[in-house]
Amino acid sequence: MTFDSPLSAYHHAIEQKGFVPDAAQEHAVQALQQCHAALHQGRTPVMGVYLWGPVGRGKTWLMDQFHQTLRVPARRQHFHHFMGWVHQRSFQLSGIADPLKALARELSEDVRVLCFDELFVNDIGDAIILGRLFQVMFEHGVVVVSTSNQPPEQLYADGFNRDRFLPAIAAIQSHMRVMPVDGGEDHRLHPGAGFQRYWVSTPGQPSALEPVFRQLTEGQAVSRAPVSVGYRSVVAVQSGDTVLWCRYADLCEQPFAAMDFMAICDRFTAILLSEVPNLSAHQRPGRIARGTEDSAERVVAGDRELPQLSVHDDSVRRFIALVDECYDRKVPLYLEAQVPMEALYTEGYLEFPFRRTLSRLREMQLQRFAESFSPQEV
Repeated sequence: MTFDSPLSAYHHAIEQKGFVPDAAQEHAVQALQQCHAALHQGRTPVMGVYLWGPVGRGKTWLMDQFHQTLRVPARRQHFHHFMGWVHQRSFQLSGIADPLKALARELSEDVRVLCFDELFVNDIGDAIILGRLFQVMFEHGVVVVSTSNQPPEQLYADGFNRDRFLPAIAAIQSHMRVMPVDGGEDHRLHPGAGFQRYWVSTPGQPSALEPVFRQLTEGQAVSRAPVSVGYRSVVAVQSGDTVLWCRYADLCEQPFAAMDFMAICDRFTAILLSEVPNLSAHQRPGRIARGTEDSAERVVAGDRELPQLSVHDDSVRRFIALVDECYDRKVPLYLEAQVPMEALYTEGYLEFPFRRTLSRLREMQLQRFAESFSPQEV
């Protein structure tokens, strides 16, 4: 069934699908409806919408209904995908005076609306680019609707050189309605038909993923050779035409980036990951990042305190990116770990972003995963 507005889609879900009304979602959908109406009435300027709140409150579903009912040129992307494109296009435009302004002009000629899922900034390179990019996008009339787990003022909160990102926060607050979406309940925790995709390994016993792999690859050619994905090679336990089985160390402890996980999800419809360790670890004391050195004299202008990372945090960042990509693309991720899911990461610098990862792993244990989301499943 198709709808002509996000409000009509929301009301249909409440009235026909039996979902309990949620006041926070109602306020959010009213903001989306006003943006939707302004766009189709040709008004300028149009305020975008920034939906933020804890995991499982329906932010992504609400944004998707907004996007699906638009009758103006629009693009819907996971924020990591968008930033990958920005970095690539910025490099291609590096010979001109203001590449970000040229990029924003290209965007404005191609789309009227950008919808971002999971706006989250933890990289200094992204922070510096976004400090200017959001300003020039809004100047060129691009309307942005996004979801995030954080309010704008908390984005990149502990980041190095955060002052370079402050213009992006100011632009968001000036050009987007900031709407909290927190009904106080994680709707992903609602009961549903179980479907196991997470196992705790038993020492000395065969991997629980072996029968899963056999079932998923029935009728396919199976190989133990490394798998070429894009420009990279992935060491595989086994792979089939549509299924990839890797060890955690071979996928998350190697120098792969979000773009590599995108390529993996382009090629495979299911991913198995075994030998996942206990990712929690005591944080190591942060060290000083020294400035340049000149003989015995240290240039102190470059000194800064590094965050207290644990021994696993580099690989955990990749694991978070992998789960995000699988979730966004509806690619089932089957895991076998040393500890139960709730104990995977209980201490460390990445505790906040890992909450979203844990919520998504929980939802992957339900039959409804990979089906159309309801407003109270996202």
